[in-house]
Amino acid sequence: MTRRTERIDELLRQEIGGALEREVTDPRIGFVTVTDVETSPDLAHARVWISVIGTAERRKEALAGLRRAMPFIRHGLGSKIKLRRIPELEVRLDDSVERGTRVLQIINDLEAGRTPDGSRQPGESLPTPVPRLPNAADATDDPPREAPSGDGDETAGAVGSRRREYRDGPAKGARPTKPRVRRGAR
Repeated sequence: MTRRTERIDELLRQEIGGALEREVTDPRIGFVTVTDVETSPDLAHARVWISVIGTAERRKEALAGLRRAMPFIRHGLGSKIKLRRIPELEVRLDDSVERGTRVLQIINDLEAGRTPDGSRQPGESLPTPVPRLPNAADATDDPPREAPSGDGDETAGAVGSRRREYRDGPAKGARPTKPRVRRGAR
């Protein structure tokens, strides 16, 4: 994304949000926030991400009202923004706030020692974590084994380094290991 499209995205977000506050009087559109706008590289299409506070039914109604109001908003943007062509506006529901709230609730429950409730919110895409079952490795006092370091070449010394160099190529800045031939020497 270029700086120009980022500036256009931000300008569209502000103008669409202002138009929803001042100019759109559809009763289905309640408290709606424009969270983000993503324009295509050719500026022909734009996705308008919105957040709606309320129940799932209320969100559906607001989304339907917004889809119906987008041609009106697009027409109004033509006089406010100086672009050759105002992009087609597509409305999408941004549920990241609800998912973030749910994740924070689960983390708080786990930190407090409570089991997170198994009920999932309708339309939630994140799974609810389950308590961890005891494992046989938990009972041993042995420290966990670490994987061997390096690239798996077990030979040591100059032979191992030559093998790595042959396989991986010379290290950056290293001189070639080709033998020198003196000219004129017998």
